[in-house]
Amino acid sequence: MTVGFTNPWALLLLALVPLWAAWLRRGRPGAVAFARTDAVAHASRGRGRWAGAAPDVLRGLSFALLVVALAGPRTGARVVEEASEGIAIMVAVDVSQSMLAEDLRPRNRLGAARQTVARFIQGRANDRIGLVAFAGEAMTRVPLTRDHAVLADAVDGLRSGGLGEGTAIGDGLAAAAARLRRAEERSKVVVLMSDGANNRGEVDPRQAARAAALLGIRVYTIAMGSDTVARIPVALTRVGVRYAIARTTVDEALLADIASTSGGRYFRARDTEALRRIYEEIDRLERTPVTARRYLRYRDWYLPFLLTGAVVLILEWLFRATRWGRVP
Repeated sequence: MTVGFTNPWALLLLALVPLWAAWLRRGRPGAVAFARTDAVAHASRGRGRWAGAAPDVLRGLSFALLVVALAGPRTGARVVEEASEGIAIMVAVDVSQSMLAEDLRPRNRLGAARQTVARFIQGRANDRIGLVAFAGEAMTRVPLTRDHAVLADAVDGLRSGGLGEGTAIGDGLAAAAARLRRAEERSKVVVLMSDGANNRGEVDPRQAARAAALLGIRVYTIAMGSDTVARIPVALTRVGVRYAIARTTVDEALLADIASTSGGRYFRARDTEALRRIYEEIDRLERTPVTARRYLRYRDWYLPFLLTGAVVLILEWLFRATRWGRVP
């Protein structure tokens, strides 16, 4: 149990109590006229002296209680040691046309990637996360941020098209690593998802992996897609979408080399359930514990002091209305 105050500065007002008592002592007259000598004798007895001082004591006590109430006394119900995480993560997602292959639920590979990444983000509340999309070229959709609502919107908005044809894995990795290069977090991670082979771009993927390793960035690579043929939309016609039946080829050796070079891991996601388990595994692997001391719950105690101070003030007024309260 820990005791504290919401407004501890208010306790400085308690210094006024001894100052006020000293002023009362100096300001009291030296002689008082009494009509009867027996009144003087009665007032000189111990009970009379205490009765005369009681109103001032009650007023000082009331003021002190109200000051404590103003300071807002509170107690911590319990103090706990909590472990939280805080790392920097860039998610790089292939948005080339082959990611529209309809062999992963809810509709295609890109849809499965959006759904799984969104769930992954929800479980990383203390991390800064960013998003890179790549196809024939790479583009940062969201830089590192803790605004996960903006990030979730960007993930939901991932679409194929607009970044050229082909798959520039090296450019996507380089763009993600560049965002992590100046990150303050000690742990830096890239999660790279692709369903193809590197056939576009200016950056060699293996060189990008070596550069990431030098920057202390681990890269987790995920190869997307089943081993069977799948429908891929290739054109929009007057009567609907035209599909092609094709088998995409994933350069598993390249993705495995990228992960190994950077100290990460390579995964293969042949279905949506496997993809979900992969992200759960990455979630478990990338945890940097930070001990945080905090109060789980406070209990305020200002009301008892406020009520007691008000009662004491009323008692002072009632006491002054009696003959004892008028005795100096």
